[in-house]
Amino acid sequence: MRLVFIGAMVVLMVGQAAAKDVLSGASLYEDVARYASFGLHRFGSTGDHATADWIAGEMKQAGFDVSFQPVVLGRQYVVEQASAEAVGTIVEATPFWWPPEDRASFHLSAPLARDGDVAGNILWLELPFDRGAYLGPAHRAAIAEAAAKKPAAILLMIGNPADDRFAYNVTQEDVPWPMPVIVVGARSKATFGRALADGAAVSFDVKGHYERDVTGRNVIAETGAGRGPTVVVSTPMTGWYSCVCERGPGIANFLALARTVAAEKWPAHFVFVATAGHEIGHGGMELFLKHGAPAPKDTLAWIHFGSSNACYGFAEGARTDRPEEERYLVLSKSAVALTDEAFAKVAAKRLVTEKQAVGELRDVHAAGYANFLGMAGRHRTFHTPSDDLAATGPEILEPVARAFVDAARKIVERGDAAFR
Repeated sequence: MRLVFIGAMVVLMVGQAAAKDVLSGASLYEDVARYASFGLHRFGSTGDHATADWIAGEMKQAGFDVSFQPVVLGRQYVVEQASAEAVGTIVEATPFWWPPEDRASFHLSAPLARDGDVAGNILWLELPFDRGAYLGPAHRAAIAEAAAKKPAAILLMIGNPADDRFAYNVTQEDVPWPMPVIVVGARSKATFGRALADGAAVSFDVKGHYERDVTGRNVIAETGAGRGPTVVVSTPMTGWYSCVCERGPGIANFLALARTVAAEKWPAHFVFVATAGHEIGHGGMELFLKHGAPAPKDTLAWIHFGSSNACYGFAEGARTDRPEEERYLVLSKSAVALTDEAFAKVAAKRLVTEKQAVGELRDVHAAGYANFLGMAGRHRTFHTPSDDLAATGPEILEPVARAFVDAARKIVERGDAAFR
C-alpha cells in the first residue's frame, strides 16, 4: 500500500507540474516578483549575480544546457550612500555617471545658484523630459555648458513623469564630469527653491567608490542543436536601481518561452542569452555577439525581450493607461507580416527600421541578423527608484507572453516562409 501511495503521489505531482500554465498572468507575475526580490540590479551588484544564478537554475530545470559567460567591464561606480540637504530637509540623491574619480566620496556645502557668477557655488540645472533612455549629445552639451561656469558641483533634475531621480544609460567610453553632478527628484523642487530664495547652503554627502575590471555574467542556455533552424532569444538582466518593470516582464517572457520550447520539444535549435551590463555600455550583448552567438547566416530569427514590455502607462496610478503609447514592436521589415498576425491583440506601435533598432536590438541589427523582432518601451517610473511591482500585473503580462510564444511557434513551423 505504501508503494501504491507513493506512486500515486508522484503521478499527482507530475500532473500538477504539467498542468501549470507557464503563460498565465499569475505565473509570469511570480517571476517578476522573484526578480524584484533581488533588489538593486546594477551591473556587478549582488542583485545582478543573484539574478544570473536564478535564471540559470530555471533554465536547467527546464532542460537546457546552461553555461555562464564572464563579462568584464573596465569600470563601475558603486554608490554606498548619497543625499542632498537643503533648509533642514534631506533627500536621497544619485551621483550622475560618471562622477570624477577623485570625488567618488565627498562632502560639500555651498550656496545654491541658477545664474550669474556661480563659481564655487552649487549650480542648479534642469534637463527636460525627452522620453529617452541613453545619455545623448544634448545632455552632454548642457552639462558641459554648466560645468564651464566653474561651479563646485551641479544639482541636476531630469524631467520624468514620476518626478523621481532619473538615470540615463551611459557607455564605458564616457568621460567623467569635471565636478560632481548630483541628481535629485523634481518632487523636491520646492525645497531647493526655498534654499535658492533664502541664499541658504545646500549640502551633498556622498559615499562611493570605483571598481576596476568588474565581472558579471551572461547566462547562455541551449537546446535542440542540430534539430532544426537556429533561433536566438535574448533579454537584458541589469539596469538602474531595481528596474522591476523595466526588466522583469522581459525576463518573465524569456523564461516562459524557454519553458514552452522545452516542454513541447520544438524541432528547432534555440539559443537563449540573458545579458549583463546593459546600463553601462551593453557589454554583455557586445561580448555575446563577438563570442558565442550563432553566425547571422546560420540564424533564422532573433527574438528580443526589451525594456518595459508589459507595464502600465504614464498616468499616475493608472492600470490601463494605453501602454501602446510608450511600447513598440521593433522589427526587421521581413517580420512585419508575422508580427501583425501574432501580436494582433497586443497594443503597441510598430517600429520597422533598416537603419537603427532600439536598445540591444541596435547591436543585433548592426551585426547583420536579417530577421528580428522584439518589444521595448517606457513607463511612468522607468529608470527611477520608484520602478516596482505596482508598475505591472498579471493581466498585462499574459497577452505579451502568449503573443511572443505564438510568433516563435510560427517561426519554427514555417521556417524561412515566416519572413517575407
